[in-house]
Amino acid sequence: MTHTSTTLILSAGFSSRMGDFKPLLPLGGMTVLERSVSLFRSAGVEDIRVVIGHRAEELQPLLTHLGVRGILNPRYREGMFTSVVAGAETIADGRAPFFVIPVDIPLVRTATIRHLLEEYEEGRDDVLYPAFQGVRGHPPLIAARHAREIVKWRGNDGLRGALGQWEDGSRSIAVSDGHILNDMDTPEAYAGLLEKVTRYEIPTEAECMALLEMLLPADSPIIRHGRAVADLALTMAGRLNRHDYDLDTRLLEAAGLLHDLARAEADHAQAGARLLREAGFGAVAELVASHMDITPGTGVRITPHELLYLADKLVQGDRRVTLSERFRVALERHGHDPAILKNVTNRLHAALSIQTRLEATLGCPMAEVISRQ
Repeated sequence: MTHTSTTLILSAGFSSRMGDFKPLLPLGGMTVLERSVSLFRSAGVEDIRVVIGHRAEELQPLLTHLGVRGILNPRYREGMFTSVVAGAETIADGRAPFFVIPVDIPLVRTATIRHLLEEYEEGRDDVLYPAFQGVRGHPPLIAARHAREIVKWRGNDGLRGALGQWEDGSRSIAVSDGHILNDMDTPEAYAGLLEKVTRYEIPTEAECMALLEMLLPADSPIIRHGRAVADLALTMAGRLNRHDYDLDTRLLEAAGLLHDLARAEADHAQAGARLLREAGFGAVAELVASHMDITPGTGVRITPHELLYLADKLVQGDRRVTLSERFRVALERHGHDPAILKNVTNRLHAALSIQTRLEATLGCPMAEVISRQ
């Protein structure tokens, strides 16, 4: 979907704290600047403008290649706000809202940009800020009518001070995207982003909880169940990893926490997987999609999909239980309905098959594995 909006990417500074030129540093198979442009394009924003200054002659060929407009800020030595002004001057007569983002905040998720645009289209806000766990981050989405006033701002605190004029007409929009707070001002911060980009499709525990709290009440039993499933999946993965496995515990934890986030919907496994893909968590979506029904493998090794499936079947509410306990009520309740009974029985048999293989690998009964001792 294409949205009528503009993005100003601020890329004119010296990168003095980094010690290297940030826009051209590699990050996830492309330069930092290319990644920033790609982010907004993937969210449907076509009008992307990059403010340049320091080493502008190196950036302009890249901007031409990317098909985005370069805006030269001759005052870039005076600080970042001069780049905001240079960009705002080019849209002062426009009608579309505009984003402002420094080039060194490159891992914001596409879903965050789309969410801000959708929220803006619902009303007439002055400024929308993405907020993660109550903390505002980048990029703000600013009403076009304020571009001229930003250009004229002579107060303190740069863009933050200018936007403060319209605080009463502004809103914070909750997002499940911790990257709105992640910049790369220093070599240490850059090293951190290099690690994070390799796990971009796997949300942190904090991002999982933020997403759940956006969709469910804070005291929801679904959240408690997810936490219990995640804990058991981690327990089993930890034991398997001591038997020559290399299971991604962060992936399993996220899948456990989020597997029931669409529990109220029909075919909630697939509905949840769709929500996760839209949020940018594709790796987790693949596990969640199969947590209700699965065809167990025939080999010895247990897959992450099977491990999540089994963990879900060994938790009732937020309690660890045996498979016989977990399925007893369903078998009794649906004994009169052959179609439903067949589905329940198939799920039980799948769980038993995975459990048998896991017990053989670990050399102990499942009762010991699910014990909290």
